[in-house]
Amino acid sequence: MKKVILSLFLILSVSAVFAQKKNVSRAKNLSLMETPDFKGAREAIAPALIDPETAGLPSTWHVAGMIGYKENEMYYKDMALGKTVDFVKKGEAIVESINYFLKAYELDQNQVDKKGKPVKPKFTADITAKMKEYYVEKHNLFYYAATLFDEKKDYLGAVKAFELFLSIPELPFMKGQVEKDSTYFQVKYYTALAARNGNDYKKAIAIHEDMKDDGYQTLYVYQLLYEEYVHENDTVNFIKTLKEGFEKMPQEPWFIQNLINYYLLNNYIDESKFYISKAIELLPNEAVYHYVNAKIEEAQGNSAAARISYDKTLELDPKYADAHAGIGVLIVEEAQKILDAAAYGSDREFNAAKAKAKTVFKTALGYFLKAAELNPEELSYKRNLRMLYYRLEMSKELEAIEKELGY
Repeated sequence: MKKVILSLFLILSVSAVFAQKKNVSRAKNLSLMETPDFKGAREAIAPALIDPETAGLPSTWHVAGMIGYKENEMYYKDMALGKTVDFVKKGEAIVESINYFLKAYELDQNQVDKKGKPVKPKFTADITAKMKEYYVEKHNLFYYAATLFDEKKDYLGAVKAFELFLSIPELPFMKGQVEKDSTYFQVKYYTALAARNGNDYKKAIAIHEDMKDDGYQTLYVYQLLYEEYVHENDTVNFIKTLKEGFEKMPQEPWFIQNLINYYLLNNYIDESKFYISKAIELLPNEAVYHYVNAKIEEAQGNSAAARISYDKTLELDPKYADAHAGIGVLIVEEAQKILDAAAYGSDREFNAAKAKAKTVFKTALGYFLKAAELNPEELSYKRNLRMLYYRLEMSKELEAIEKELGY
C-alpha cells in the first residue's frame, strides 16, 4: 500500500513540475508571438514563480523578465512610428522586467548539476546586455521617471524609478559594462529634486551632499542644499554650505551675500567684515563685493566708508542700480541730519538748515533718477524720488511719480 501511495505521489509531483514548466513555455510563447498576449503571458507564468519546483530555476525568472522586456520593446516600436505611448505603463514593464532579471541572475550563479558541481551560468550574458540597454537608452527608465515627475507629479514614484536607474552601474555584473556619464549625474540631480518635491528633504540632502564633488551643476547643488538645510532649520549646516560654496566658487556672490545677510541679521558684524574682506581680497574687481561691503559699513553707521565702497562699486560697474540708490540714501540721511540738528534751534537757524538740506537733497535726486533709469521695475527707487520731489516742492514731477506708483 505504501509503495502505491509513494508511486502515486511521485506521479503527481512529476505532473505538477511538468505543468509548471509547461506554463513557463506557454508564457514565453505568448510574449514572443507576432501579436503578443502580455496579459496571458503574465497569468501563465504566475504559478511557476511560486511553485517550489520551478521558483528556484533561473529560466523561470528569465522568462518572466522577458515578458516586460518584450512589452517595453513593443512600446518603443510604437514610439518610432510616431504613436502616442503611455510612458507609465512602459516604465512599469521595465521595472517588472528588471526585478525578474535580477532574480534570474542571482539563481543563475548558484546552479549545480546532479552531482552537486557548479553549472556555468546560462543567462548572465543576456541579462547583462538587457540591463545595459535599459541604462543606455533614455527612453527607458529616464523617460519613465521624468513622466512621473513632470506629468504625474508622483515625486516619490519618480525617486524610485530614478534610483533604479542609478543602481544599474553599481550591480557587480555591470562593472565595466556601463559608465557613470553625464546622464547618470543628471538623473542623480533629478532624484534629489524629486525627493524634495515629495518633501523627503533628508534624502534630497543626502544626494546633494554626495554630489558636491561630482562636477555636475555644482552651483545649483550648493544652492539647493542650502535651501534644504534652511527648511530643516539646520543652521550649522546651512552656514557650512554657504562657506564651502564661497570657497569653491568665489566668483559667485550668491554665497557671500547670503552668509553676510545671516551674520548681519544676527548682529555678527565681525564675521561679516571678515568674509567680505576675504571676498574682496580674492576678487578685487567684483563690483558686488564692494557693494556688500558698503552695506556692512552703512549698517555700522560708517557713512564715509560706505560712500567709498559705493563709489568703488560704480567705478567697476557704472550700471549697478543699487549702488546709485545706496549713495542716494546716504545723501538723504546727511540732509536729514542737518534738519534734525536745527530742530530745536531758532527759526532763523532752522530756515538756514532747511535751505542747506534742500541743496543736499537735490544732490540725491540724480542718483535715484539714474537707479530708476537702470532698473525701472524697482519701486523703492521711485518711492524715494516721490519723497525728494515732495521735499523739493517739485509739484509737477511729484504728480507724475504718484500717478506712476498708483497713489
